[in-house]
Amino acid sequence: MKIGIVACGAIVREMIAVANEQKWNYKLTAVPAQYHNVPQKIAPAVQKRLDEWADKFDLILVGYADCGTAGALDEVVERYPHVVRIAGPHCYEFYGGEQYARQAEAHLGTFYLTDFLAHHFESLVWEGLGIDRFPELRDAYFGNYTHLMYLKQLPDHDESQCAEAAAEKLGLEFVVADSGLETLRQRMIAAVAGCRAQIASRS
Repeated sequence: MKIGIVACGAIVREMIAVANEQKWNYKLTAVPAQYHNVPQKIAPAVQKRLDEWADKFDLILVGYADCGTAGALDEVVERYPHVVRIAGPHCYEFYGGEQYARQAEAHLGTFYLTDFLAHHFESLVWEGLGIDRFPELRDAYFGNYTHLMYLKQLPDHDESQCAEAAAEKLGLEFVVADSGLETLRQRMIAAVAGCRAQIASRS
């Protein structure tokens, strides 16, 4: 079965790791991670890639959670009978799993960084939100936050130093969680299995 993966640029490395583990026959294309700063761009960008790939794959996995699209991404996915996305509201939740849930419950004002976001904090967050040009925006964006949690996915790509520097720059308490890929892995496998079952039931 040929699988297409349309992924957010921020989680490409991790999705490739899972797909290779599962020995899927797949091809992946990415949507720019910068679109998270303007989430209204996500659904149209994903739809463009789905239109290009619709007839080329038996099933297509969308490598996004809702990610701030307020349901617009699901509306796109529902138009294609062989397309499914990863379950969850955002990537912090499907990386962090229970660790994310505990942190969110104990400290609602937590800002989260993945490996990718920690590595690209300067360009995607500091510069992407314009804080480098307008320092007063730091408190406007982050004034209600108290903690920064770094969700570490891959041990050989440890971005702890970058994440800790980001926490210091934002004036937030630094927390590390070794989240790994297990929650993401389970949801990717479940999404693909569910889509396969639906396709089989229509055959």
